[in-house]
Amino acid sequence: MWAGVSADRTLVGYGRFARVIAAAALAAGLGASVSSLAQNRIGGGELQAGPLAKVIQPYIDSREIAGAVVLVANRDRVIDLETIGYADLTEHKPMEPNDMFWIASMSKAMTASAVMMLVDEGKISLDDPVEKYLPVFMGQMVLAAADAARGSAQASTESDSARKENASAKLETTKHPITIREILSHTSGLPFSSKREVGALDVLPLKMAVMSYAAEPLQSQPGTQYSYSNEGINTAARIVEVVSGMPFEDFMQQRLFSPLGMKDTTFWPTDEQVKRLAKSYEGGSLREVRIDQLTYPLSDRAHRFAIPAGGLFSTADDVARFCQMMLNKGTFQGKRYLTESSVELITTKETGDAVAKPYGFGWNVGDGYFEHSGAYKTDMKVDVKRGLIVVFLVQHANDWALEDRQRLMDLLEGAEIAAVSTEQTAR
Repeated sequence: MWAGVSADRTLVGYGRFARVIAAAALAAGLGASVSSLAQNRIGGGELQAGPLAKVIQPYIDSREIAGAVVLVANRDRVIDLETIGYADLTEHKPMEPNDMFWIASMSKAMTASAVMMLVDEGKISLDDPVEKYLPVFMGQMVLAAADAARGSAQASTESDSARKENASAKLETTKHPITIREILSHTSGLPFSSKREVGALDVLPLKMAVMSYAAEPLQSQPGTQYSYSNEGINTAARIVEVVSGMPFEDFMQQRLFSPLGMKDTTFWPTDEQVKRLAKSYEGGSLREVRIDQLTYPLSDRAHRFAIPAGGLFSTADDVARFCQMMLNKGTFQGKRYLTESSVELITTKETGDAVAKPYGFGWNVGDGYFEHSGAYKTDMKVDVKRGLIVVFLVQHANDWALEDRQRLMDLLEGAEIAAVSTEQTAR
């Protein structure tokens, strides 16, 4: 074991969760928010491990993670909220239900929702060319097929030599200008990031970042290939700024975060929120690291800029609220944020018949579910068939096999379903 933590202490001495409170709320037919569960969780003394903590325990034992917050909810209430492990190993600080996490690319789903709000209002159309709102994209070229294949492989390494080779590659005209639909579904041909975004991704104002995207060639003809692209999502956010007339972060705060009650979701955590930010660790060694895609201090609004494709920090409570809105087809607590048709578009394969990857707008989509993870292995899954949401928050800085993480999310959902079934049988 590590840091003086035994398996028994992990589950009994400091594991904190709301299992019993949640079960009581369900039995009474009462709604329960994450906040109320956190305030009423069992404290002190010996605690019985919840079903979610039991699933996570092997990852603690193997030193894959230092700690996590896990939440399961349905359409209108939280079923279970559990924490396990440490938010800070050095300070021996246990993970708490309201701890903050960098959710990275989970931000993409929230940005896509902002774009679709403007679609709902008739202010933009998904098939509009990007250049209609951002003229800087007029005349953008694309790498010729052979060079594009080579450039795509090099782009994943983000090396200087690859960028120099791309600069001298053969170019051709696009068959059509990139569209809003394509930038939301990673099929525009825009690469992951631009030459000016080496290292930290928060050093450029959104307007300047997007100008740098337009100055470089596309990696493929629009609509023909799937290529995961921060550039595309950031460009969509810039369109939100131009059409709405307000900074993207203000649009998100006024139209999404504040109305949904997402009080801790932000591009710039305050000093108080930074104190609740779980530390980032490498799996295996549990070596503490900084978030390598961001600039410190994280609260610095003068030198750090919003990254719509991956810059948000949040909590399990906040992420659950957003997911409940999506599960409820665009509504939350009686207020409509998106039309049902927009939610269907967001969560349906939008990558076209020629592209195998099942991606919607800001979400990976599957048979009866949609989900998205983040660079440090946070994840959110909405199971439409079962009407369940799973939120898994962790700060895992290095490689962790995607298949293993997907299996973990399935195990968490299965454990909760089994636990609720057992409780209902016992009653």
